[in-house]
Amino acid sequence: MATITVVKARQIFDSRGNPTVEVDVHTSTGVKVRAAVPSGASTGIYEALELRDGGSDYLGKGVSKAVGNVNSIIGPALIGKVTPLLRTAIDNYMVHELDGTQNEWGWCKQKLGANAILAVSLAVCKAGAVVNGIPLYKHIANLAGNPKIVLPVPAFNVINGGSHAGNKLAMQEFMILPVGASSFTEAMKMGVEVYHNLKSVIKKKYGQDATNVGDEGGFAPNIQENKEGLELLKTAIEKAGYTGKVVIGMDVAASEFYSSDKKYDLNFKEENNDGSQKISGDALKDLYKSFVSEYPIVSIEDPFDQDDWEHYAKMTAECGEKVQIVGDDLLVTNPKRVEKAIKEKSCNALLLKVNQIGSVTESIEAVKMSKRAGWGVMASHRSGETEDTFIADLSVGLSTGQIKTGAPCRSERLAKYNQLLRIEEELGAEAVYAGANFRKPVEPY
Repeated sequence: MATITVVKARQIFDSRGNPTVEVDVHTSTGVKVRAAVPSGASTGIYEALELRDGGSDYLGKGVSKAVGNVNSIIGPALIGKVTPLLRTAIDNYMVHELDGTQNEWGWCKQKLGANAILAVSLAVCKAGAVVNGIPLYKHIANLAGNPKIVLPVPAFNVINGGSHAGNKLAMQEFMILPVGASSFTEAMKMGVEVYHNLKSVIKKKYGQDATNVGDEGGFAPNIQENKEGLELLKTAIEKAGYTGKVVIGMDVAASEFYSSDKKYDLNFKEENNDGSQKISGDALKDLYKSFVSEYPIVSIEDPFDQDDWEHYAKMTAECGEKVQIVGDDLLVTNPKRVEKAIKEKSCNALLLKVNQIGSVTESIEAVKMSKRAGWGVMASHRSGETEDTFIADLSVGLSTGQIKTGAPCRSERLAKYNQLLRIEEELGAEAVYAGANFRKPVEPY
């Protein structure tokens, strides 16, 4: 049996130039793996604790405390005592015993930091795949009990707004999904061609400066009307020749513009604005419904605030058959919040972000619960990314059917898409692309 011989953490930098945690794990059989943790910009208040140093260095965003917790607490506790094959036991040991902190929503990682625990969890999962002599996606499928692996539909974030861009756009992401492709390779072709057509459309309408990109590689033209963003996508899809084959998704990140008077301020980026663009939850719901009636929208993520369970449920009841309603800040990949949302029929899809919950084991649990409820699952990157491609293998191993990891631009985004191309090539004739079945690509497992 392979035992862990080295657990070494260090501080590296993410795609926004902020510190993050990277961990190396070695085993007695010569296996050497590495994993890095991403970080979000619009983070839900219910996410597990991302431990930062505070103070003046790195504007308070240093992670030396999290790194120290790996090197002085987690590492010594794991070295020589366990094998990476026992990933669930290791995750539970770190979360339940070494950290042990809880709140009303479960294990919150406030002692060691979710970024410290997750870095080790990811690395141990990778080590288990190597020790078993199988690809990471197959190892993850085995861990989850998933008998059929499927390549996901990529959801390319091609127009950035919200906290991801400096324009006035309130809604955070406008995405394109090539559901009409026959393979992941063809989906990449469609996505790239629409992206470049969109660039031409934006350049012609708004000028060269408008084709600068945001944190996730999408364009950030200076527009304020959300409908204008949808029109740009519709035009680009038509120009690329993919009408009917490429559809639209949105990540609203509505918690970012939810105000204390329980209204949604569509002009929240303008300081001291007159409040004329504040609307109620019901009015916002009706705005989404008008978008869905006019455009080929198949997915709306975080349409309301993370505590606005009422309007989530209304939206799901009224639009859930036609459009998937994705919980991100609402759910934060937390099994307890997923359980509540299933019971209350608050949404019908999970956004899977491993660093929201802080371990691979809990992430898999959240996915399995979601699938058993008949939900869709979309694997997701964060706006502050690294070159680590773990989520590409995760999306295949869990047959999520969907993945969003930015525009086809910026290397930390393309790293994930390129890994999916390699996986499809490796699978050969056995490769299955989710396509139109992206919401339910496999039976629950």
